[in-house]
Amino acid sequence: MTSCRTEGLPRDSWPKPGVSSHRDGKRRPERPSGEGAPRGVFLIPYVLIALVGGIPIFFLEISLGQFMKAGSINVWNICPLFKGLGYASMVIVFYCNTYYIMVLAWGFYYLVKSFTTTLPWATCGHTWNTPDCVEIFRHEDCANGSLANLTCDQLAERRSPVIEFWENKVLRLSGGLEVPGALNWEVTLCLLACWVLVYFCVWKGVKSTGKIVYFTATFPYVVLVVLLVRGVLLPGALDGIIYYLKPDWSKLRSPQVWIDAGTQIFFSYAIGLGALTALGSYNRFNNNCYKDAIILALINSGTSFFAGFVVFSILGFMATEQGVHISKVAESGPGLAFIAYPRAVTLMPVAPLWAALFFFMLLLLGLDSQFVGVEGFITGLLDLLPASYYFRFQREISVALCCALCFVIDLSMVTDGGMYVFQLFDYYSASGTTLLWQAFWECVAVAWVYGADRFMDDIACMIGYRPCPWMKWCWSFFTPLVCMGIFIFNIVYYKPLVYNKTYVYPWWGEAMGWAFALSSMLCVPLHLLGCLLRAKGTMAERWQHLTQPVWGLHHLEYRAQDADVRGLTTLTPVSESSKVVVVESVM
Repeated sequence: MTSCRTEGLPRDSWPKPGVSSHRDGKRRPERPSGEGAPRGVFLIPYVLIALVGGIPIFFLEISLGQFMKAGSINVWNICPLFKGLGYASMVIVFYCNTYYIMVLAWGFYYLVKSFTTTLPWATCGHTWNTPDCVEIFRHEDCANGSLANLTCDQLAERRSPVIEFWENKVLRLSGGLEVPGALNWEVTLCLLACWVLVYFCVWKGVKSTGKIVYFTATFPYVVLVVLLVRGVLLPGALDGIIYYLKPDWSKLRSPQVWIDAGTQIFFSYAIGLGALTALGSYNRFNNNCYKDAIILALINSGTSFFAGFVVFSILGFMATEQGVHISKVAESGPGLAFIAYPRAVTLMPVAPLWAALFFFMLLLLGLDSQFVGVEGFITGLLDLLPASYYFRFQREISVALCCALCFVIDLSMVTDGGMYVFQLFDYYSASGTTLLWQAFWECVAVAWVYGADRFMDDIACMIGYRPCPWMKWCWSFFTPLVCMGIFIFNIVYYKPLVYNKTYVYPWWGEAMGWAFALSSMLCVPLHLLGCLLRAKGTMAERWQHLTQPVWGLHHLEYRAQDADVRGLTTLTPVSESSKVVVVESVM
């Protein structure tokens, strides 16, 4: 049975996927803008993969959710044999919800620490600093011997107060995954505050979340503009922007560039997480999801491109101030948000103001993505419950249990060894490998099993016209080939996880990471094989039965008007106890 929403459910300004889900800037959430933003020659594979992979799948998931009026699991009633895709997306989005919020917790911690006259990461002499801490790192200082008579080699061995604040105060970094250490109570409280905030923003559903997102999705653009104006006025900003735009054509021959472009597109578009189908299910049945998907995808990538100007103008300023090439200050991963930019604001006048603005923006961007992920998970979870099991405050209790469970798991990431746990989740659980695997099977299920032309007809029934044939061609040929190609590249060029280029994870840590990845990837083949083995009849009969769509009441309403459907010109009134009607039929 399928728990389909009624067709008249208002759209309620649901959180725009791709706009409220500000994951751009790389395939990982901890880099909300910057190094992963399209840079130079990277724009070529980025745009190509967006056209043949990102936008078609983005549109596929939104339109599928709108057509089936169900969350990430029941949406695959369109092709029940592949319902494992729904379970896989639930696993991935649960992992993502669990570790992604750590970025918010760290950002919230930095935001609180920004309300002071002198930023705590700007100077040495604190309890968390070591004797190797040095505040000035200008190359000419060591060359002239004016910095406490230090040579350049000696200066290279010293540590910045920004790095020591991040590693010794915020992370309290231990020796490795095998040394968890104690809880960092300050970060734990920030984490708790973030989960409480997420709960009260999501507990009432898209009606309340949509209103909140009006602010959280638009205000960061104001901050970005302010930071850009400030950034371009700094010395060295032009050098940073030129570095950002100047292509290095030799990079096109590197498979890693194409892998990074593909994984960034899929993560930043929130593909394969089930969130897009969940949010699409709240649309009106006749909403023009085709136009929405194109606009939102363009805004998503445009925001990433625009954010690159902001970040690289700041990085150019940093390089000029420190007398080094910009490549030396262009951090990646958490280093961009929590090392490079905090270091940059210490060099600006009124540093606490710019620090507070940046981390407030980071917090809002992260909240948007967290809203989308939690909403997608809860929608899929509630769709599994039969209507007869409905009880008052069902949604509020479900959201509370989800947030509480994630918070408990997150406690492993606020210990001294928490960063190593965070990287395991980040590298394996919602990686490009798992998302590409999801996207490939989604294309197979819709384009080849259900039928690309058939689904194009369904979309035409919703929006009044057939989308561009390019979408059908991508679903059928180009997107699966791109996904499988990048997937194979990921496997062939796989590198074991290393933290900060020094710490190599133990074999059991790497095994845990692959367990995260396989826990979602195996959902599709295991569910498919399980259904085929349990079904009765010949293999052809089993396949025909298991690939026959399960329709809901709202489908009958428009099918009754189809000239090819006989006997459905009138609908029998349904009782209050059978609001959810399942009809197994074929158009």
